Amino acid sequence: MISSLPPLAAAGPILVAATLLALGRHLPGRVPDVIAIVAALAVAALGALMAFRAGDGVLLHWFGGWSPREGMPIGIAFQADVAGSVMVALVGILFVASFVFAWGFFEEVGVQFHVLMLVFMAAMCGFCLTRDLFNLFVWFEVMSVAAFALTAYRLEASALEGALNFTVTNSLGSMMMLAGIGLLYARLGRLDMLALGEEAAKAAGDPVIPGAFCLLAAALLIKGATVPFHLWLADAHAVAPSPVSMVFSGGMVAMGVFGLARLTWTVFAPVEAVTEALHAVVLWLGAATSVLGGMLCLGQRHVKRMLAFSTISHTGILLMGVALLSADGLAGTLTYLVGHGLVKAALFALAGVLMARLGGIDEIGLRGRGREIWPARIAFAAGGLLLAGLPVGLMEEGATLLDAAAGAESFRWVILAVPIGAGLTGAAVLRAAGRIFLGWGKVDGEEEGAPSEQEAEKANRPLPLMLAPVAVLLLLASAVPGHLAEEAAQHAASAMMQPGIVPAPVSPGEVPERLPLGWMSLSLALLVAGWHLGRHHLPAILSNGVQALTAPVFAGLERLHSGVTGDELVWILAGLALLSLGLWLA
Repeated sequence: MISSLPPLAAAGPILVAATLLALGRHLPGRVPDVIAIVAALAVAALGALMAFRAGDGVLLHWFGGWSPREGMPIGIAFQADVAGSVMVALVGILFVASFVFAWGFFEEVGVQFHVLMLVFMAAMCGFCLTRDLFNLFVWFEVMSVAAFALTAYRLEASALEGALNFTVTNSLGSMMMLAGIGLLYARLGRLDMLALGEEAAKAAGDPVIPGAFCLLAAALLIKGATVPFHLWLADAHAVAPSPVSMVFSGGMVAMGVFGLARLTWTVFAPVEAVTEALHAVVLWLGAATSVLGGMLCLGQRHVKRMLAFSTISHTGILLMGVALLSADGLAGTLTYLVGHGLVKAALFALAGVLMARLGGIDEIGLRGRGREIWPARIAFAAGGLLLAGLPVGLMEEGATLLDAAAGAESFRWVILAVPIGAGLTGAAVLRAAGRIFLGWGKVDGEEEGAPSEQEAEKANRPLPLMLAPVAVLLLLASAVPGHLAEEAAQHAASAMMQPGIVPAPVSPGEVPERLPLGWMSLSLALLVAGWHLGRHHLPAILSNGVQALTAPVFAGLERLHSGVTGDELVWILAGLALLSLGLWLA
């Protein structure tokens, strides 16, 4: 009976979606909203139950009873380990928050929104639980198709343009993934990930296997919006409806990093060329993504674009944890991923509050207009502080584990990208909070030249209903005891790794003193936000001098993000070439 739980996480939402599609027009009032919320709550509860049960061993379900014969996998399996189950629980929580926030938002389209969102949720759950590589591709595609439609919901020029870029770039990623799967199957004759790992260990010197990894990694890094594969994300997340952006930045982008972590430790860890490329190339990409994403975030005035670039920056931090190839690094990634997903969903909901209550999303245009919605002010500041590394909660615990991994693996220098990225993104959010809710920051900076447009969302929803999911998400992100999070993350990381390749624990004498990453990033965030909000009180020669030095940098970074699909494809191919070069040199 317990082994039948994993398929329910994907099959349940699809069944509910089909029922709503068939009967939705006959359901009265808010019944579809209630059904969608209950379905998401059930997925969250199921994920939590599976995580608890998986503590004693993974839950494995072979569809149709096609279990392995003489050690040869011939069917498709769903495997619920602790990490995959926690991801399912996170997905359920994010969709509950999104459905509650969207109460009454999509009256004109009826149940179509709920159907797309439920299919989207099912795809994310299936992606987290499947053990079959081709099945992973199928869920990747279902997730993408639902996301494309949700991005273009408004059918306006900006929404259609963002959805087109999203579709083209991620479709290229799908083709890369399919090609990588084909190479692995042709060479190793397996699709089950554990069996692929065993065969890859036997053929570790085969150059085709690193080539397959290169294609698979590029596809997942596109979904994870890692530099230079990231250019589609800001346009898509900025134009999607706020309830959809909550799930995009809180969950979908993280799926790329989670999928890469799963494939790395399940399939490719025994292949030396792959592990060396992860250290030599992917680690650098993660650090660059964190810093560049933070700089781009700081240069935005459109609040949703700002939060989208913040997602890019924090994805780089997650990627560094994977590329460190250690138990602490993987545990740090998993912990940070959950905390960031909760915080980012809350902040996108608050962006939706601004659009609904104030009729705009431009930070400069909204200066001082948010004073009357003081609960949103408190929540916005709390979200900014958590992003900035406030030493409480899941993100702080994840950063601590990443610091331990970097020290143990002699990559002490790279961990400095964490406080830089977190500090810059936190500074951007705190600057927006001070400017919108308090009227500070009378002198505009680099953000003045960033693109923005007048946008609004449906305004007839009660403010308490919109703020309730925000409060719950921020509470979950900040109130989990650190020692419990660390213990659960370490257990989840160990279960994800292949038996026999878990790194040996570092002896106490070899563990370097841990850096105060949280205080470092928080100090940077407060310093930068204070500079932006109070520069008009400083001597003009100092303010103008700093502006003259930084403005060309921000303007150059902004020009690289042209929004032209062809440019984005060129950068994706450049990233693929960089990964290939790293594998060749390894």
